[in-house]
Amino acid sequence: MKKVIMIVVILVLVTVLGCYSSSEKGGSVIKGEGFKIAVPTFDVEIKQGEIQSVTISLERGESFKQDVKFIIKTTKGITVEPTDVMVKASDTPDVQLRITVPKDAALGVYSVSVIGTPKTGEPTSTVFNVNVVVP
Repeated sequence: MKKVIMIVVILVLVTVLGCYSSSEKGGSVIKGEGFKIAVPTFDVEIKQGEIQSVTISLERGESFKQDVKFIIKTTKGITVEPTDVMVKASDTPDVQLRITVPKDAALGVYSVSVIGTPKTGEPTSTVFNVNVVVP
C-alpha cells in the first residue's frame, strides 16, 4: 500500500512540475532580476545512429533584461550543436540543440551540461541526460 501511495504522489508531482526542470537562479539575487535554465526533466532517449532536437529555455525573471550566453558540454561519445549560443534580451528564450549519436556509440547514459552566463551577475548551470539505446 505504501508503494501505491508513493507512486501516486510521484505521478502527481511529475504532472504538476511538467516535463522540464530548472536550474538554480542566476543573475541577481533581487526578486525578478534573475534567470533559470529549463532542460528536459527525464532522460532524452536516442537510438544509436540517430539525431534528435531538444529544446532548452531561458526563464527570465520579470525584470531580467540581459543577454545570456549558453555553453553546452557533453561527455565523450555523443555530440551536441551548438556548443555555445547567445540568447539576446530581445530573442525568444528557446534554444534548439541538435544531439547526434553515432552508430557505434556505447549504450548508456551521457550527461549534457548547460551553463548560462549573463553580462553581469552570477552564472548558473544545470544538467540533463541522454540515454543511448539500441535502434
